Amino acid sequence: MAHPAHTVLSGLDDVRADVEDLYRDLHRHPELGLREHRTAKKAADALRDLGYDVIEGVGGTGVIGVLANGDGPVVMARADMDALPVRERTGLPYASTATVTGEDGDEQPVMHACGHDVHVACLIGCARLLAGRRDAWRGTFVALFQPSEEQGNGAEAMIDDGLTAKSPRPDVVLAQHVLPYPAGYVGTRPGSFLSAADSLRVTVHGRGAHGSMPQAAVDPVVAAAMIVVRLQTVVSRELAATTPAVLTVGSIHAGSGPNVIPDRAVIELNVRTYDDATRGQVLDAIERIVRAECEASRSPVPPEIERIASFPPTVNDEEPTRRVADAFASYFGDDAHTVERQTASEDMSEIPRAFGVPFTYWAIGGIDPGRYAEAARNGTVSEDIPVNHSAGFAPVVQPTLDTGVSALTVAALAWLGG
Repeated sequence: MAHPAHTVLSGLDDVRADVEDLYRDLHRHPELGLREHRTAKKAADALRDLGYDVIEGVGGTGVIGVLANGDGPVVMARADMDALPVRERTGLPYASTATVTGEDGDEQPVMHACGHDVHVACLIGCARLLAGRRDAWRGTFVALFQPSEEQGNGAEAMIDDGLTAKSPRPDVVLAQHVLPYPAGYVGTRPGSFLSAADSLRVTVHGRGAHGSMPQAAVDPVVAAAMIVVRLQTVVSRELAATTPAVLTVGSIHAGSGPNVIPDRAVIELNVRTYDDATRGQVLDAIERIVRAECEASRSPVPPEIERIASFPPTVNDEEPTRRVADAFASYFGDDAHTVERQTASEDMSEIPRAFGVPFTYWAIGGIDPGRYAEAARNGTVSEDIPVNHSAGFAPVVQPTLDTGVSALTVAALAWLGG
């Protein structure tokens, strides 16, 4: 008897062209978080045409599609839908030229610079394959399309809007992400995979004065500069060398002219850690340093420290990850790997946490294999291979899409295939 994965994936040739067309269409028409109305409608219409029970508007633009096929496990597969405010520079014939009006009234370019268009197209492809060969599996498949992953609030929005009551409770939640590895690559990792991320805004208060009269001022620019320098010691001097963490100061804003000492400076920074203990230690150190430097600088009022974004760590559960890794090894052979830990962050884990169920999250490659191999030979991967969130990031259509559709299908059938 044929393995269920091979039976279901025998239909891959029949869905390939439509998956590719959908991917190009989504890439050409990206939408920012909580504005994914067109993308969500595409997903909902496709699922409804396949016989799925569809719920739209969950958490704003989220979509749930449910295909019940007899008694058996319930498997949920999740894809994120949102794009980024990046101007595309790929030169592709289907490159985005989309723009939106930002909250400040300025025009913003929009691009699928992270690969969520790949995720949506692949999940629709998997949903089509499963719907077309219901004789090969038993159980319930739930396709979930999540908004606003980039802002870290999409999963929470769906949960707050009653996700756990609107969807069958899954036995496992599955998700994947396209990364700058060779297309055809699939990589699993048990345990810690993606970092937690915390973005902070620090407002340092001073006393403004004429640039020629610094004695009359409390200069927040100098205080902010000292804070930035001191923050560099948190990872290098307060954490063990074997404890991974990243602390990046991304922006400093102060003043309006060269001869005016301003009354405040604003610092924005980002922290990446892999466990709660390290996360707490780094955040505590930031607060200690900021307050101490402001005290040393005679700030007239204490600083303000706001957490403006937060992502949980993505820590894969052992059993489902082992099951998926075994299924990938059987189906993909030498293209199945163990992927290294990533410093990127995700909010996907909030969904299985809300249901109280395990999950696993894996990587697929999206870079032309020949191009990647040449860069690896030259030792120039970091220079020559565009990464997620860059203006040049655009996964090659194939074999990226075939791999993504196949990976979701193989993983789902590790439960649904019996």
